Amino acid sequence: MTHLLILFFATFSAAFMATVPPGLLNMNAAKVSVEKGKGNAIIFSLGVSTMIVIQAYIAVLISKFLYRHPEVIVWLQRAAIGVFAVFAIYFFVLARRQSERPMKIVQVSKKNSFFKGLLLAALNLLTIPYYSALNAMWNATGWIKFEFWDIAVFILSAGCGTFSMLYLYTVYFNKLESRNNAFSKNSNYILSVLMLVLLGITLIRIFYT
Repeated sequence: MTHLLILFFATFSAAFMATVPPGLLNMNAAKVSVEKGKGNAIIFSLGVSTMIVIQAYIAVLISKFLYRHPEVIVWLQRAAIGVFAVFAIYFFVLARRQSERPMKIVQVSKKNSFFKGLLLAALNLLTIPYYSALNAMWNATGWIKFEFWDIAVFILSAGCGTFSMLYLYTVYFNKLESRNNAFSKNSNYILSVLMLVLLGITLIRIFYT
């Protein structure tokens, strides 16, 4: 039971932080709140979170496959070195040259806001690899096993963490909007450091395991 609580809070925090940087999903949730009301924005956020749950489950299946085929993991670890290095540089440069162009907003009607949330979340192709890597890390630490309750807690906490940050965007958008540039810039610095940490962990796992 204890490991399920740890798994919930760890995954919830990871999902929450992944939704912090201003992007298509959270900025649209905020815009819906301003134009259509908080209730409609919550419905939109529920649509996004539902798709996140589905994508997190797919990520678990991928992670499970990789766990049973360690030879694939070795190849992926080597490829990850370059990927993490590129992303670390990318987020650092993005933070240094933060664009002031307004985020593109998709018009969302009250009738189909839930399905708009589903669709926009489905277009985010980085979600599945993110949660697949997260699941693999939690498995390495012993926080998760490929059992029903572990998987259920993982995917639900991913959805809850995403929804919580989207909800904050819908409520506090006016305050966040005035600080959007600094907020986004700092978030990109955090992501850059995170990529460096993951790069270091990957190098350690390759050469010392």
